[in-house]
Amino acid sequence: MKQLIAKIMLPLVLIIAVCAAVIAVYWPALSAQAISFDDQQYVLDNSLVRNPSFDSAKKFLTEIFKPSTVEGYYQPLSMISLMLDCAAGANENNLYIFHRTSLIIHAANVALIIIVLYQLFGSIIAAVFVGLIFGLHPMTVEPIPWLSERKTLLAAFFAFASLIFYAHFTRTNSKKSFIVCCLMYLFALMSKPTSLPLPFMMLLIDYWPLKRFSRQTVFEKIPLFILTVVFTVITLVSQNLTAGTLLPGQYGHSVENILLIITHNIIFYLSKIFWPVNLSSHYAYPQPFDFSNSLLLMYFLGTVILILVLIISTQWTKVLLTGWLIFFVALLPTMQILRFSDVIASNKFVYLPAIGLLMIFTAFLVALQQKCYIPVAIIIPILLIAAAETFATRHYLAYWKDSITLYKHMVSLAPNSPPLYGNLGNAYGRLGRYDEASEVLKTAAKLQPNEPAAHYNLGVNYLKLGEYQQAIDEFKKTVELKPDYAEAWNNLGFAYGVFQRYDEQIYACKKAIELKPDNFNAYLNLGAAYGNLGKYLEAVDAYAKAVEINPNDPRARFGLAAALDKKGEKDAAMQQYEILKSIDSTSAEKLLQLIKQ
Repeated sequence: MKQLIAKIMLPLVLIIAVCAAVIAVYWPALSAQAISFDDQQYVLDNSLVRNPSFDSAKKFLTEIFKPSTVEGYYQPLSMISLMLDCAAGANENNLYIFHRTSLIIHAANVALIIIVLYQLFGSIIAAVFVGLIFGLHPMTVEPIPWLSERKTLLAAFFAFASLIFYAHFTRTNSKKSFIVCCLMYLFALMSKPTSLPLPFMMLLIDYWPLKRFSRQTVFEKIPLFILTVVFTVITLVSQNLTAGTLLPGQYGHSVENILLIITHNIIFYLSKIFWPVNLSSHYAYPQPFDFSNSLLLMYFLGTVILILVLIISTQWTKVLLTGWLIFFVALLPTMQILRFSDVIASNKFVYLPAIGLLMIFTAFLVALQQKCYIPVAIIIPILLIAAAETFATRHYLAYWKDSITLYKHMVSLAPNSPPLYGNLGNAYGRLGRYDEASEVLKTAAKLQPNEPAAHYNLGVNYLKLGEYQQAIDEFKKTVELKPDYAEAWNNLGFAYGVFQRYDEQIYACKKAIELKPDNFNAYLNLGAAYGNLGKYLEAVDAYAKAVEINPNDPRARFGLAAALDKKGEKDAAMQQYEILKSIDSTSAEKLLQLIKQ
């Protein structure tokens, strides 16, 4: 019994120590205030996330092919996770809770990786060292302060858990372990579909290090492959119906583009992993994107040499080629062969695939450990690497202290990338620095005149500056370029309302609602337009819908009560007043004065 306890306690103590070290190094992430790319739609402007309820969770789970609040693929567990943080008190003024949860999940992922590697290679010392290297690596920084990248952490958590139960299944042939393995894979897919290649990664693990690959190991994974097919369809459909996807032929010569993207990313990611400098959340496509670009040619030749070396290495070992293939297969969904983003690569994309390279490193340490009886020869280099990673991670985390610092850093690395200027401008706008925002946003629109988001952001900033005609011009350009841009239609309607062009306001707001049925702000604007035209029955209907969407927003209650009062339904208006008192006493007092007039 004592030996059993000792066998369990040593790994447990070592895992806790590594997780504690990771949390200590990442501690500054808890105070990060940067708002990155899609954080607005995922969290800050997401009505379902900001209003936690079983109904919100149900919507996330049941809106499979066309999520209503996020442009992108089906990811209900990630959205529910963010919603639960809001239930715990997280909001745009309190990002700490979001970051705390993400850091806990990252530490848990480090623990799971150590367990996976321990199961596969049998050395707790090697597994712990490799887990430490993964946990502290600056390439793992982004998913922690980046709110919407909770999906990367959560999908990896369930994928690593699935691998643990799969490894247990291969040793025991336990059906229960395989069922849990499949369940964890399902949860990973419901967090982020980048985990789709997991069954193929398992087949490669069967080949090495488990050495059990056979026809039977393929057939036993049929339930996993069924999930892969189902979620591939769900992902493609939901992505196309919301954010859109470009096929290779739609952005250039298919074969050449695919080849250049793959060879670029293979060398690019490996270079960033082994020399993590100039890290950014935005790596733009190199221009020109063809073989005339010496950088792309170098990446192509580097990939050819790498593949040759890996093939030659199979004469002595399976380790290098198989580990690299696991890394490559796991990267495939994010390789941008199907383009779903305006970046060619992203640090977060290597979070799960890293397991392939970690397996190579673990196998190397195990072999070294067998030849070296004194572990000091292993410990010192590992600790030096961990120290270097700590420095690089803290350095990169410093850029996440606020949005302006973050985007200025990214702009310095990619000065011709319009989306970065757009987000930098929005960051200035959130601080009320609208003149500075205007200059930056004009740069974005000039660099990319056919990009709807560039004109939309500039239009929003003109609204803040009170330059309503310029805002109308920008929003009209936006909807000309992207007719299904719901928020642009809504803001266009608001700007029309300033000039008392109420019929045009109503048309624009109805268009926004048609495109996005739960568009809270559009119903508010629609109610205001009807009220200004004296159409109080229609105003009541619009405000009532806004209240239904967001019952705790004082603007909706105030508007509904005012419309009911104008319609002559004072008792109903007073009922709204009583509710409003518990939501916003200041608004309630203003409403009472209005009703008494």
